[in-house]
Amino acid sequence: MRIILCVEAAGPQKPNPEPAEWTSYMKCVGWKCSLGLVLVLGAVLLAATPLSGQQASASAATPGISKALNEKLTQLDKDVKAAQSAGDNAWMLVSAALVLMMTGPGLALFYGGLVRRKNTLAIMMQSFALMGLVTVLWALVGYSLCFGGNGPVIGGFEHAFLRGVGAEPNADYAGTIPQATFMVYQLMFAIITPALITGATAERMKFSGTVLFLALWFLFVYAPLAHMVWGKGGLLNAAGGKFPCLDFAGGTVVHISSGVSALVCALYMGKRTGYPKQPMPPHSLVLSFIGACLLWVGWFGFNAGSALAASSLATSAFVATHFAAAAAALGWSAAEWLKNGRASALGAISGAVAGLVAITPASGFVGPMPALAIGLIAGVLCYLMVTRVKAVFGYDDALDAFGVHGAGGTIGALLTGVFAQQVVNPIFGAGKPVGGIDGHWGQIGNQFVGVLIAWGFALVGTIVLLKITDLITGVRVPEEHEIEGLDVTQHGEEAYNLES
Repeated sequence: MRIILCVEAAGPQKPNPEPAEWTSYMKCVGWKCSLGLVLVLGAVLLAATPLSGQQASASAATPGISKALNEKLTQLDKDVKAAQSAGDNAWMLVSAALVLMMTGPGLALFYGGLVRRKNTLAIMMQSFALMGLVTVLWALVGYSLCFGGNGPVIGGFEHAFLRGVGAEPNADYAGTIPQATFMVYQLMFAIITPALITGATAERMKFSGTVLFLALWFLFVYAPLAHMVWGKGGLLNAAGGKFPCLDFAGGTVVHISSGVSALVCALYMGKRTGYPKQPMPPHSLVLSFIGACLLWVGWFGFNAGSALAASSLATSAFVATHFAAAAAALGWSAAEWLKNGRASALGAISGAVAGLVAITPASGFVGPMPALAIGLIAGVLCYLMVTRVKAVFGYDDALDAFGVHGAGGTIGALLTGVFAQQVVNPIFGAGKPVGGIDGHWGQIGNQFVGVLIAWGFALVGTIVLLKITDLITGVRVPEEHEIEGLDVTQHGEEAYNLES
């Protein structure tokens, strides 16, 4: 009742209240202020109580949320790495298959078409036999000698019999793929390299001599060179070697070594019966043409696969490889056209192979325009090696293994030192120059040292191993077997049964 009266008194004020009325008015105002203060304090307390509960709840939930978030981020990181590893592994397995295709059927058909008909199966069998022979040697000790240990010249035996080679990556070489994948990919390089030498010894070397010589050559020439250039601690390794030699996919290890060894073999064995007076044209350029095209395609695994990942560097090497092959085919054909008034199919495919050889060491270090230049230079110079230099010195390199691989590999290795760029592959560190056009002209000196060591190792090693082979099995077939043909005398078969 008292409150009601006070509320009613809160109406319009009188202009001049009497003293009694003034007292009553002040009492009403005091009650209203007290009531308002109580209501405000109550509201604050009521509002503060649930807020404090929410804060306590949020504070209690924070550790749980952080833990779940960390677990999700960890799992996401694992998933990303797994996806990268799967992509890289898939590309490397495909690349390994492409490189194997380069030996059989690529090289087998390329060489098989270039020899005379009576020697077709013999030269193809040599390539095929090496696919089996080198694989077994690789599993036993070859991989370990190339990529085990950290010595300057040769590896160790830590991976003999493929011990420790499994699903876990080897961080020293390829951190995103299983070491077994890296191992089998490198095996394909080891298979094709000695097979290239058979082009120089074609039509006159014993099959038994070929098997023994190339088995020894793989162990005592290829394995040390591979370790020196690509192996951890190697003398010529670009990442820390005494003479950092740039060799992305095998200019020194594969092409110089096999090409120079081919020249030594040709000189040691002498000329084929009837050479050069008797014409010895290729029996089937169709086979050689198909083989060359297979080599071109397989070379993408050879060069782009050497990035060891499905990366932008693989793309760059892929592009450089294709551009160099195209430019070299045109360069060889143009030189031939100027000399003979026409371009031949044999010249075009030989030029393409020369360009592929020359770009091999540079493929992961140069852009498209330098790749065109390297290919063009290699096409012209290899043509001169095959047609002019060979004629001057008179050696019988039957299928021009030295003229294409030895010369092409040397040209490519030296030009790598000129055209390599850090914008393509900062192998010496971010911002540091790589090749001559980057301002690091001293790299040409490193390349020259690498070339000299590869030449010297191949020369000396091949002479010694040929002597050993000659003492044990002999290296050359009798003259009557050579005249009859190696298909029949070495294997008891003929490539073509024309009577059926």
